[in-house]
Amino acid sequence: MAMEESEPASPQLEREENLIAAARHIVKALGSSKNLTSDAKKVLAELGTQLSSMTKLRDMEEEEEGEVKEEGVSASEGRLNAIEEKIMKWEEDMSMIWDSGPDEASEYLTAADEARQLIERWESMHLDKEDQEYKLLLRAYSVLQTAMARLEEEFRYLIIQHRQPFEPEYVSFRSIEEDVVDQSSIVSLGDESIEESPRRDGSCRPSEEHAIDLVHPDVISELRYIATLMFASNYDQECSHAYTTVRRDALDECLSILEVERLSIEDVLKMEWVTLNSRIKRWIWAVKIFVRVYLASERWLSDQVFGEGQPISLACFVDASKASILQLLNFSEAMSIGPHQPEKLIRILDMYEVLADLIPDIDTLYPDDVGSSVRIECHEVLKRLGDCVRATFLEFENAIASNASVTPFVGGGIHPLTRYVMNYMRTLTDYSETLNLLLKDPGEEDAVSFSPDMSPDTEDSKSQDSSPGRISSMVLHFRSVASILECNLDEKSKLYREPPLQHLFLMNNIHYMAEKVKGSELRLIYGDEWIRRHNWKFQQYAMNYERASWSSILSLLKDEGIQTPGTTSISRNLLKERLRSFYLAFEDVYRIQTAWLIPDIQLREDLRISISLKVIQAYRTFVGRHSTHISDKHIKYNADDLEKFLLDFFEGSLKSLQSPHKR
Repeated sequence: MAMEESEPASPQLEREENLIAAARHIVKALGSSKNLTSDAKKVLAELGTQLSSMTKLRDMEEEEEGEVKEEGVSASEGRLNAIEEKIMKWEEDMSMIWDSGPDEASEYLTAADEARQLIERWESMHLDKEDQEYKLLLRAYSVLQTAMARLEEEFRYLIIQHRQPFEPEYVSFRSIEEDVVDQSSIVSLGDESIEESPRRDGSCRPSEEHAIDLVHPDVISELRYIATLMFASNYDQECSHAYTTVRRDALDECLSILEVERLSIEDVLKMEWVTLNSRIKRWIWAVKIFVRVYLASERWLSDQVFGEGQPISLACFVDASKASILQLLNFSEAMSIGPHQPEKLIRILDMYEVLADLIPDIDTLYPDDVGSSVRIECHEVLKRLGDCVRATFLEFENAIASNASVTPFVGGGIHPLTRYVMNYMRTLTDYSETLNLLLKDPGEEDAVSFSPDMSPDTEDSKSQDSSPGRISSMVLHFRSVASILECNLDEKSKLYREPPLQHLFLMNNIHYMAEKVKGSELRLIYGDEWIRRHNWKFQQYAMNYERASWSSILSLLKDEGIQTPGTTSISRNLLKERLRSFYLAFEDVYRIQTAWLIPDIQLREDLRISISLKVIQAYRTFVGRHSTHISDKHIKYNADDLEKFLLDFFEGSLKSLQSPHKR
């Protein structure tokens, strides 16, 4: 070998050389002496002959070794020439190697691997620049670099050419959009066109994980072989860069297929609510598919190419997917920092819940320090969404309290604010678990308090619920909302000039609140005692209405004051005047209160019956008792007429009476 002359001699060889040198020195020294005996001269001659033979033998061995080494260099050079020819042949060919068939691809890979092996052998020899092998090593470097550049190109080509189309047809966008409650009709607290809000389907859960092949399985082994060879040749950065560049583009295309636009925070904040509402629904649908289907499959592909559990596999996956997942998170972050408008609360809760549900998947996909940046960002965005939910709910309470009116609501029916709030609260019950978590005060464990709505007007108010006094944060806030709404309604009732209409308005709205709670999941939150108290409240308002509307009219049907002074006889003139006043008062009430409205059919019927029992009975009694003193011409309406007229009350349509009898 070329390096043997320059390498230190072995201890045995050193001893032999020293011995020969010493012997020669002895022979030379003794040979110059003239007094040697014949025996001594004979020994010296034999020693000289042996030394000469040993020197010639060593020279012959060294010459043979040099010839063998020359033959090895020649063979290695020939091998390198053959490798170089195979590699450089494709530099003149514009076609792709893997398009030429498996034999050509295998031959090229073998040649590249042989070049790598030659380099490893020569590098282990610690060559000098003067050595012939060193020149071959430089050539091998060039050949391998050319091969690696071509393999990088082929690697990229294979991934792109054999990429499987992503068509999320197994998930229906329409069905998932419908699963999430549509609050697009909820515009603001002042919107008078609010309808009953549809309920969220409780079965709206992410679909089971679907494993899909992002690259055709037939080329996975080829990709793995190329990656292994490039890594073994110390071209790992080039291989990783080629992979992540191609897969990053594929992930961007996936988001495009899912119709997720790249929006800045400023773009989101400037967006109109109708458009933004649609984008949020699209985001909720897309993020589940992207994380559970696409990212999971992307991680699987990386493991297939680079080896499952290998650090480089995770690093390539993170590098390829980081920008895309952060793009999705950027939208939710924009929602979290936007204005805390109540109409956005449902959508933000939807975003919070879907992201919270995906956190375990994201933690699994992005483990260790390599994925920590994505993992931490997801948790931070989730926290900001949670803070936004709390702030928006508090703003919801403030908006109810500050919702002022300058004119009374026509007809005294159910105010749009009442409908809005109660339907909104009903929808929020779908998020009870999340709201219980997010509405807690910092550091709060289990809320132990009494509801602010527990007024001392009933003895058993403190025995509310199955666990007296222990109320969750969400329950406290929900009952607070109801109390705030009632205070606001009380202020709105004062806008009516007619006291009866004030009571009717409060009766309608408190009854609506009680019925909405009784007939929904809100019952579990407010409790039966709350329902009983509010049933009692709206009945009190109904009684107050009857007193304010009919007490003065019914007083006209009493006998007090119609007797002739100083006698027991009935004054016909006073009796006639009483009847006339009663008819005028009834007609006036009829004209006014037919325009008033009680939307609930049963409540309207119940109040009509109550009025009829009092008014018709009093009228029949009065007319019957004084029938001998009243002429038929003074009877403008009979009892059946009045009873029929009462059926026109509270329909919200202004009417006036036409007498069926002549005076």
